[in-house]
Amino acid sequence: MPQSKDSVKEFDFNARDFERVRGLIYKRAGISLADSKQEMVYSRLARRLRATGITSFVQYLDELEGGRLGDEWESFTNALTTNLTSFFREAHHFPLLAEHVRHRRGEQITIWCSAASTGEEPYSIAMTLCEAFNTMTPPATIVATDIDTNVLATAATGVYGMDRLEKMSPERQRRFFLKGKGDKEGYARVRPELRQMITFKQLNLLGDQWPVSGPFDVIFCRNVMIYFDKATQRKILSRFVPLMKPDALLFAGHSENFLYVSDSLKLRGKTVYELDERRGAGQKVSS
Repeated sequence: MPQSKDSVKEFDFNARDFERVRGLIYKRAGISLADSKQEMVYSRLARRLRATGITSFVQYLDELEGGRLGDEWESFTNALTTNLTSFFREAHHFPLLAEHVRHRRGEQITIWCSAASTGEEPYSIAMTLCEAFNTMTPPATIVATDIDTNVLATAATGVYGMDRLEKMSPERQRRFFLKGKGDKEGYARVRPELRQMITFKQLNLLGDQWPVSGPFDVIFCRNVMIYFDKATQRKILSRFVPLMKPDALLFAGHSENFLYVSDSLKLRGKTVYELDERRGAGQKVSS
């Protein structure tokens, strides 16, 4: 007889364990895990039990909460963070970004990518800036942050499998990437000019302090808010607003609507927002 899923599990993991994990990751990172995520949580955290040599979820969570696992909070958070991304994802945003920055010729442009993941989004932003100004050294700086330190390390290297570039035009591939040879064949590295435009930092959007300072011309916060409840979304957006220049743009994901959680923003385009001056938004305060 075939074995059931539960009978072949390496570790016991019940509804009480899942609820405990849900509470911890919500408090730590603001992530609201749906009921349907129990199997995903088991799969990802089972790796942490193996890595720490712990044989039960109860013990693992006890040790974690008791602060007896060193830097394990970071690994716990990394394990439960979803990082789906690609170059020029939601492509309709990038022509609007290019148009927006072209109007700032002669100014230093500042952009914050608040969910950098493995780097495809901030590098797409950098490529758009290069194309908008027709130079590999546009007058711009990009701060790219993420809560997950593992994906930030990947982003900082700027090395990707060629399959990650296949939807990009050959012209962009030639202009912005160096193809690997020998044992690096099948991989490509972003050109150093792109890497030099970007500063990668770890940042928890629920943290008391954000290691960024505005005001920004553009903030990207795409496909992040869907993991937060409305109260958390409202809190984060209220902290974005003072970091935006009066005419700044805020880019959201395709399934996100910020109008329901903030009265300081108005739509500028498809999932693109700007400050609503009628609400008196945009005054700079400390983050």
